Amino acid sequence: MVGAPRAVLWPGLVVTAAAVVVSMAVAGVVPAVSALTVAVVVGIVVGNVPGLPVVVRAGVAWSMRRLLRAGVVLLGLQLSVAQVLGLGVGTVVAVLLVVVLTFAGTVVCGRWLGVSRGLSVLVATGFAICGASAVAAVESVVDREDEDVATSVAMVTVFGTVSMLGLPVLLAALGLSAEQVGRIAGGSVHEVAQVVAAASPAGAAAVAIAVVVKLSRVVLLAPMVALVSLVERRHRCGGGQRPPIMPLFVLGFLAAVAVRSCGVLPEVVLDGAKQLTTVLLTGALFALGFGVRIGALVRNGPKAFVLGSCSTVLVTVVGIASMLVLA
Repeated sequence: MVGAPRAVLWPGLVVTAAAVVVSMAVAGVVPAVSALTVAVVVGIVVGNVPGLPVVVRAGVAWSMRRLLRAGVVLLGLQLSVAQVLGLGVGTVVAVLLVVVLTFAGTVVCGRWLGVSRGLSVLVATGFAICGASAVAAVESVVDREDEDVATSVAMVTVFGTVSMLGLPVLLAALGLSAEQVGRIAGGSVHEVAQVVAAASPAGAAAVAIAVVVKLSRVVLLAPMVALVSLVERRHRCGGGQRPPIMPLFVLGFLAAVAVRSCGVLPEVVLDGAKQLTTVLLTGALFALGFGVRIGALVRNGPKAFVLGSCSTVLVTVVGIASMLVLA
C-alpha cells in the first residue's frame, strides 16, 4: 500500500479522520474511556459494514502503519529520565517487578489456557505497560491475527475499568496514604486516563505521583518491543520474514525521550505533541479495528476473558506488594 496513488488513498484517509474526530469526542464526554479504545470499537463497526467500498480499505491500511509509528515516536516526548529517577530507586525497582512479572505471568497463563501466543503477548504487554498504546506498538513485531489486537484492547478496556473502580475501594479499606495510593494506581492500572481516575479519590497529590509512576512503566515500552522482536526472530528462524531487532520507530521513541530529558522543548510544544500523539494513535487503532472480523473476535472471547482476569489479579497483587515493600 506504500506505493498506492494518492487518489486511491484519499477515501480511506477521510474515513480514518472522521473516526478520529468521533472517537475523541466520545472520550471527551467519558474521560475514563480513552480515545484509542473508542477508535478500535468504531473501526470494528465500520469495517464490518456490508457493502463497504473496497476503495476505502487502501487508505485505512496505509494509515495503520504510518500513524502508529509516528504516534509511538511522539509518545517519547511525554517522558523524561529525570521524572523516572525522581521516583527513587525503590519505586523504579517496584515498577520493573510489576512489568516483568505481569508480562511473564500473563504469557504463562495464556499457554496454560491454550490461547494463541500472539494474543498472550499482546495482552501481557498491554496489562504490564500502558494499555492500548503498548498493544499497538508490539503488534508490529509479533505473529498475530487482527482479531488478537482488537481482543487485547477490549481486555485492557474491560479490566482497566474494573481496576479503576475497584482499586480505590480496596486501597481505602487498607488505610493507605495518598502517596501510597498514587504509586499503586500508577503501577497497577493500564491506561493513563484510568490511572488518573483511580488515584483521584485520594487527592491531587496522589494523581501527580500516579501519572509519573505510570509514565515510568511507559519507558519500558522500547526494551519490551525489542525483547519480543528478538523472541519472534527465533520463532521464525525456519522461514518467513523476520522482524528487525529494534524497529526504527522504537529508536525514534528513545530519541524523543532523550530530547525531552534535555529540557530544550517549551511546554507549549510538549502539550501540542501530546495532543498530536493521541490523534495519531487514535487513527492507528481505528485502522487496526477496521481489519477485524466480528466472528473471529467472538471466538477469542471466553479464553481471553479468563486470561485478562488472571493478568488483572497478577498486576494488582504485584503492584500493591512491590510498592508497599520497596517504594
